[in-house]
Amino acid sequence: MPQLTVLSQAGKTVEKLALADDVFGIEPHKQAIFDVVQAQRAAMRQGTSKTKDRSEVSGGGRKPWKQKGTGRARQGSIRSPQWRGGGIVFGPNPRIYAVKLNQKVRQLALRSALSYHQQNQTLTVLDQLIVDSPKTKDFKAMLSGLNIKGKVLFVAPVFTENEILAARNIPTVQFATASHVSVYDILHAKNLVLTKDAALALQEVLSHE
Repeated sequence: MPQLTVLSQAGKTVEKLALADDVFGIEPHKQAIFDVVQAQRAAMRQGTSKTKDRSEVSGGGRKPWKQKGTGRARQGSIRSPQWRGGGIVFGPNPRIYAVKLNQKVRQLALRSALSYHQQNQTLTVLDQLIVDSPKTKDFKAMLSGLNIKGKVLFVAPVFTENEILAARNIPTVQFATASHVSVYDILHAKNLVLTKDAALALQEVLSHE
């Protein structure tokens, strides 16, 4: 059972927190992670590309010239694909790129992502996240106190406006609520910071015990 140190925002040790092995201590399942990340990236695609085929292009109702006797190749419409301004053959059409995955696979991937950060010692647990004023320098001071560098994802049950405003000018900081955190966001971050409440909430949802 992983024993994680719970830190204050100043980087001081507050307590030890025992977390479930089947959520924060499993061997990361690479295939599940790959499938879920691919599905999430596919879901980000808009799928709004559209071209017109020959039936949708305006004009071209009349045969451009008679069938025989001109010496030229026969043509039925100036909106055929071989004409400039004609329809597009096999062009893109609006579609949904979403991929359906089983809930067990999604949960396995999420447990694998959490375990990955725990095994690589890039997981930090905060006792609480409280930002009194929306000042970037205060948020940077907290990151410095926690010795966090690079991309970081903060996960908490909820976030206040002060927290969001204080970090919006720091391009390496992202937020996600515990109920909507994604595998892609977790793995995209170099460091993962969970509040104690968020860690227990994720454990409650993902644990088999």
